[in-house]
Order: sequence, then structure tokens, then C-alpha cells
Amino acid sequence: MRTLGLRAGVTALALVMAPVPVRADTEIPRPETRCTIGDPALAELSGLAADDDGVYAVNDGGTRVEVVVLGNDCETRDVLTAPTDPYDVEDLALGPDGTLWLGDTGDNLRRRETVALHALARDGTSELYRLTYPDGAQDAEALIMAGDGTPYIVTKNVLGNAGVYRPAAPLREPGPTPLERVGTVPLTPTDTQGGPAGVVGTVTVTGAALSADGGVVALRTYTDAYLYPVVGHDIAEALRQEPVRVPLPDEPQGEAVAFTGDGALLTAGEGVDEPLRVVPAAAGLVARHEDDTGGDAAAPNPPDEPEDDGFGVLPGLAVAAVVVVVVITGIRRRRR
Repeated sequence: MRTLGLRAGVTALALVMAPVPVRADTEIPRPETRCTIGDPALAELSGLAADDDGVYAVNDGGTRVEVVVLGNDCETRDVLTAPTDPYDVEDLALGPDGTLWLGDTGDNLRRRETVALHALARDGTSELYRLTYPDGAQDAEALIMAGDGTPYIVTKNVLGNAGVYRPAAPLREPGPTPLERVGTVPLTPTDTQGGPAGVVGTVTVTGAALSADGGVVALRTYTDAYLYPVVGHDIAEALRQEPVRVPLPDEPQGEAVAFTGDGALLTAGEGVDEPLRVVPAAAGLVARHEDDTGGDAAAPNPPDEPEDDGFGVLPGLAVAAVVVVVVITGIRRRRR
């Protein structure tokens, strides 16, 4: 989405909320610039995916289903398109069969009756799956495709508690298929610099990815990535584990994240001639053990589920500041 305004006034949040620490026993590598994305068609880059054949990128919004294929030098190699007209594409994920899934889930004003997933095959054919939330319209910029083909949507919440949703029934075309809420991801402010919205941006989920082996899921905000170990294919359970935080400083509007086949983390964001950055061996930062099915599993126990979507320790003034940000964002957001 476009830049959030009103940076002043929300910095008080940093004074009343404790930052999320980097795990003390883990050395976190800094992002390195791989190359610069110069294609003007990706000036509002919002989602990434990657495999051995290349890096796939989607723009925010758009009037057709479109995925740009980049080489390791960030040069455009191909463009995959389908004639379907989406509403507001915000993220991209690879299915276990190689299908490219576009998360058409953006809804800043929270007025959409349905959101959608577009399944784009490599031959240019696509399928549309409409979805409905059980608890009213939500704004979301993060899509995860589990190893068993189940899609998960993670919402964008400026108070830091992102909702986790998945289909309550098998997807059907065009639907709608109802979603069910299966979790909440609590995030608190960090001191990582960057992003368009000050401290609010440090708790706002803007993208997600799953590692090629299915063992690590990543959520990102404008300023940080959070890496969670996955048990089997249960993404909801994974997002209840204690994450490893990877700072992604100095991205003006970082919205995209993906894993490469060797476990490196790719990150990028909106803007002209912005870098594609890489955190080497990021998937290896997450401690795992073998579960009884032979796959990787998480060691920590899940914390208790939060009961609401706000920070219980926030004073009224800080809450009001965040509400103002939401209102200003809605006014300034371009909608078709």
C-alpha cells in the first residue's frame, strides 16, 4: 500500500511498549543488497516468491493478474499474465505444485464483501477463488501457502495483533468459500529504523513466506522479519511459537519477503530502483527438532492466545494516536 502518514504523534508508543528482542543466543546477519530492481512495472512491488527458476514479483493493485519473473541480477526475464481484473493484489506465494498464488486481499477501508486468491499457472491460465471473513471485512497483505496446499491470510493491524485465517472448507471456484479465524500473532514495537510509519510500521504485517522445505514461515513488517518453526503443515500452530526476529533496517516501504531454495531470505519494497536484499541462511536461524512423523518441528511451547486485538497496556492517548493513523491512511489510500 502507499505511504502511511502522520509519523508525529505515534512515537509515544515507543515509550509505553517494550521492544521485541532479538534472541540472545543467535547471531542475526544483516541484509545484503543482491541487485537493484529497475523495472518501472514494479515501482509498487508488494509480493515476492522464489524457486530455482527465478524470483517472482507482483505489484500492488493492478488491473490484471500479472507476475514479473526476475533473474538473479534483478533483470526482467518474463511476465506471466491472465486477463482477470483483481481488486488489490498485495502478496504472492508459491503452491507446492509450483502454482503462483496472488493474494487479492488489500482492503484499507474495510469495505469489501469478499477478498480473493488468484491461482496462476505457468501457461497463463488462472482460477479465481473468492473468500469471506467470519468477522467482517479485514485488510491483509500477507499470504502463506502451506505445504499441504492450504492458504493462510494474515491481516494488517496497526495495534500489532494480526489475525490468522484459513478456509473453513475446500476452495471452490469462484466461491465464495468461508474463512475461519485460527489464531492471532502479537507483535510489539522494535527499534529498527525504516518504513513509512514510524513505530506503527514496526508492528504492521506487510508480507509472508514459507521456506522451500516447509520448515520455517516468515512474517514481515515494514522493518523486521519474524521466523517461526513449522510443525508439519500447521501454519496456525507455527505462528504461536516464539519467533526469531531479523531486523530489516532502512527499507523505505518494505512489503515483500520470500525464501530462496537454500534458505536465504529475500526482501524488497515499493519504490523506483529499490534494492532486492538477501539475509543469507535465514531459515537456519530457527531451532528445530525432529517430530514423530520424521519432519522438522518446533521446540517451544505456544503462548496463550490473546483475547483481543489491542495492547492491554496501551494508555488511551496512544490508542487514539493509532486510530488517527488508521483514519488518515484510509483517506489517503487510492482505491479504484
